[in-house]
Amino acid sequence: MTDTLEDRLIALECRLAHHERMAEEISDVMISQGRMIDVMAAEIRRLRSRMGEIEAGGSQRLPQDEPPPPHY
Repeated sequence: MTDTLEDRLIALECRLAHHERMAEEISDVMISQGRMIDVMAAEIRRLRSRMGEIEAGGSQRLPQDEPPPPHY
């Protein structure tokens, strides 16, 4: 092989390694975002359910919903 061809091959291998690393990083980010979306979707479902209870008038106040007593 000539130096030019070998240099080009090395450059291509470096670029391939860089692209593989980027693909792995993007995959990790997508997995993390998917988990966050799942958590937020569950929270939205819980809040919608709670709002439905409140709008229906059948809401029972939970202890964490009560304001603290004045002496706090």
